[in-house]
Amino acid sequence: MADTLRRLVNTSAYSVLQEKLEAWYKDYHLVSCDQNLNRCCELVELTSKVQGQLFTILSLTAREGVPNPGPGGLVSSWLLFQLSPKLVNWTNEALIRSLIGPVKQFSVQLEQKPGGTKFEKVVKILADGEFELNDMKNRSATTLLASEDEILQLKADLRASRDQADMYKRKLDVLDDFERQIRMLKDEVSYLTAEKSLLQDRITRSRSSSPLPRRSRSPSPLPFLRSDSPTRAQLTNASRHSRLVTHFTDIYANERLDAQNLLSRYIYDLEMVQRIIFISTVESFHAAKMAFRQFKLRVRKTLSPTHIGQESLDDAVLDYIVRNLDLYDVQSSINDVIRAMNVNPKISFPPEIDFILISSFIREMCRLAFAMQTLEPPLDLAFTTDGELYSESKYRRSYDSEFTAPLVAYHVWPALMEGNNVIVKGEAFTKRGAL
Repeated sequence: MADTLRRLVNTSAYSVLQEKLEAWYKDYHLVSCDQNLNRCCELVELTSKVQGQLFTILSLTAREGVPNPGPGGLVSSWLLFQLSPKLVNWTNEALIRSLIGPVKQFSVQLEQKPGGTKFEKVVKILADGEFELNDMKNRSATTLLASEDEILQLKADLRASRDQADMYKRKLDVLDDFERQIRMLKDEVSYLTAEKSLLQDRITRSRSSSPLPRRSRSPSPLPFLRSDSPTRAQLTNASRHSRLVTHFTDIYANERLDAQNLLSRYIYDLEMVQRIIFISTVESFHAAKMAFRQFKLRVRKTLSPTHIGQESLDDAVLDYIVRNLDLYDVQSSINDVIRAMNVNPKISFPPEIDFILISSFIREMCRLAFAMQTLEPPLDLAFTTDGELYSESKYRRSYDSEFTAPLVAYHVWPALMEGNNVIVKGEAFTKRGAL
């Protein structure tokens, strides 16, 4: 201990500390902030070295007092016992002094306390202090565990709140989509109502017109007989054919991508999204063809009792349908398409959303398919099946396909056919091992 104390005196650490402190005070406003921080760290490091030497002297002094049965040795041992767990983390000289002060007061009280041996009293007090220390450690550990449990519970509540917020956000997006669809349907209903009133007025005017003249026995041609001139449907067949084919390619380039982007917000599998769009297109053509047959039968039944003229009844029916395409009940076909997609085993949809989300795309496809049935010959989609042999004349491969694969895994867009001729190529995804 004496050697350590002598080295501490010879190094004049406190003098060096005082000189550095005075020099720093003089240059504090002249140097930069980084230099001030470096000087402060240097002083802290030098102070910690001095405190380390003092703690070494304190430890040696306490050990030298242990064999002494007097109060000084016991007090020194008790002081070492109390300070030893704190010397690792505490280096504040004022805090050490605040600990030494109560120890000195305890020594004075021990000298003045009558009765019993001082050694036994000190041992009892040390045992009580150790018990209190252990009890405090146990309470601290329990409090720490409770705090960790509370933190974990709060984290779990935060995750649940975030998941709930995301779910509400998705539902809000779906609600916005539904509101937009409702607005579109209301506009459609108002448009159809206006068309209905216009047609009723037209029918009323036609019924109130003068009756047809009776046939005369004169050899002159009858004025009410129609000539062999082609009907409106026959005259406009080529132009309608070109317009409908162009519209089919436009839907592939625009409306299809819009529907794909809309579905991608709820379905993260691109293959499933493309399957849904393809199946909705095929089902739309099927529903439109069924609706066209029924509509054609109703028109034939209505026109057959009053049909006169040189043109055939089929031409008259087709001409009437071409002139009145707006009488097509497209909403009924949309409902048929959605019902067919709900029972299709190849596609699925999140339970909180319905296929009505893409009803605008289905509506456009149904109208296009219905108009294509009025052509001579009508246009239709090519027959498709998963795992079929890839045909260069009917399809082109998608960008992510395996270009050496001979089989079609699934179809992205159908091919448009006129009889056995391909009018517009479709798109297919090819992959090896597709069945």
